[in-house]
Amino acid sequence: MTEYDLVIIGGGAGAFAAAIRANELQATTALINTGLPLGGTCVNVGCVPSKTMLWAGEVLHLATHHGIPGIDAAVTRVDFQRVILDELALVAQLRDEKYERVLRNLRNMTFVEGRATFVSPRAVVVKDKELRAKRFVIAAGSTAMIPPIEGLRDTGYLTHVEALRLPKPPKELLIIGAGPLGLEFAQLYARFGSKVTVLQRGRTILPYAEPALTSRLAEILTNEGIAIKTDVTLHRAWVEEGKKRLSYSAGGGEETVAGDEILVAAGKTPNTAALGLDRAAVRIDGRQAIAVDPFFRTTQPHIYAVGDVTNLPRRLETTAGREGTLAAGNALNGAQHSIDYDTVPYAVFTDPQLASVGWTEGEEMRRLGACLCRTVSFEHIPKARILRRTEGLIKMGIHPQTRQIVGVHILAPQAGELIAQAMMLVKHKTMIDEVAESLPMFPTLAEAIKLVALSFTKDISTLSCCI
Repeated sequence: MTEYDLVIIGGGAGAFAAAIRANELQATTALINTGLPLGGTCVNVGCVPSKTMLWAGEVLHLATHHGIPGIDAAVTRVDFQRVILDELALVAQLRDEKYERVLRNLRNMTFVEGRATFVSPRAVVVKDKELRAKRFVIAAGSTAMIPPIEGLRDTGYLTHVEALRLPKPPKELLIIGAGPLGLEFAQLYARFGSKVTVLQRGRTILPYAEPALTSRLAEILTNEGIAIKTDVTLHRAWVEEGKKRLSYSAGGGEETVAGDEILVAAGKTPNTAALGLDRAAVRIDGRQAIAVDPFFRTTQPHIYAVGDVTNLPRRLETTAGREGTLAAGNALNGAQHSIDYDTVPYAVFTDPQLASVGWTEGEEMRRLGACLCRTVSFEHIPKARILRRTEGLIKMGIHPQTRQIVGVHILAPQAGELIAQAMMLVKHKTMIDEVAESLPMFPTLAEAIKLVALSFTKDISTLSCCI
C-alpha cells in the first residue's frame, strides 16, 4: 500500500492541470489513467482531430465558394485517407508534446496505468494495488451517450471517436443530435461529399444558444445541402437492403431515413459507473454526474471533481483545465477558488463559427425582467464585405440601467477568435460607452464589436468607416 498527498483519477485536461499545480506545490501525487491515452478526449478524439478535419473541409469548400469574381478554381483530387492520416499524426505529435513529455517532467508525480476504483473514502484500488491519499481529484471525463432507440445497438453506429477515423466519407450519413458535435460533423462530412441528415429531438439546433444566431446558422447549413429535422421523436433503427434506417415522427406522421452510417451525437455521459463512488460516499445526480460545490468539492470534503465527470455548467477543455488547477490548489492549500461561468466563452466550430459569452437575451430577461439588446448583420462590417462573408450576425446585451455589457454572441468566420475580446468585456464589466469610444483596427472582423456597441445609440448604416 502506497500513500500520497493527492491522487488524481483521469488523464485529460483537468487531470493534467491538477497534476501540474500539485507538482508546483511539491505534493506527492499519483496520476491514474485508463481508457483513452494521455490527453483524454480533447487531444485524442475531440478538439484537435475534429478541428483539423473541419479546417480541411473549410479549405476544400473555399476553393470553389470564395465568391471572388475572376478566380475560377477546381478541386481535381481529394485523398480523404491522407487527410485522416495527417490528422492522426498531429494528434500523436501534440499528445507527446503536451502530455507525455509534460508528465515526464513532473518530479513529484507517479503515473499509474489502470482503472481506479474507490474501496473507501481514502483509498482506491488499481490492478489489485491499493493507493491511499489525503486528497483526491476525480477528472475521469465522459463518453458518448447512446440514446435508448430500439435496434440501434444491433444496427450499429458511430460515435465521434470512430467518425474521426473513417477510411472514406459515407455516401449518406445520419446524425442523431444537433449540438456542437452533430453540427460540426454534419458540415465536415457534407463538405467531403456525404449526403447528411441531422435529426434533433429539440425544436432548434443548439437550444442553449442565442436564437437569432442559431436560426441563421441552420439556414446556412441547409443551403449547403444538409437536411435538418427538428422536434423529432426517434422510434427504431434497423438494416434493410444494405442501408441503416431510422424511423421517426415529426409533426404527427412517421417517416424513415436511410444512410450508410449513423453517427450518435446526442450528448455525453460522465464516466462515474466504474469508480465505486458509493464506497467513497460521493453523491452523483440523475445524470450520473458527480455533484460538486462552487469550489469543486464533492460530498466528501477531501474529494474534489472537475470537468465532464461533474455537474458543472460548462463542459469545455479550458474550463476543465482551470477547474483542475483550482481544485488541486483548493485541496492542498485549503483555499476556496472558483470560476464565474458567466464569463466563460464557448464556440461551435462550424463555418461560420458560433461563439458566445455571457447572458443570452432569454437569460437577461430571466435574471433582470428586461433586456436591452442589439443585433448587427455582418453586411455592415467592411472586412466581411472584403471577404465575401456577410452571412454573420453579432448580438450584444447590456444591463438596462448600468449599461454594463452582459453578453456577446457572434456568428461569423473566426468567431472563436473574436469572442476572446468579448470575453474580456464581460469579465471586466465593461460599459457600452467604453467600447463605442474604442479604436479597433480597420478593416477587421473585430470591428463588429465596436459597431454593435455603436448601434445602441446610432444608426450605423449612416456612419462612415472608422467612425
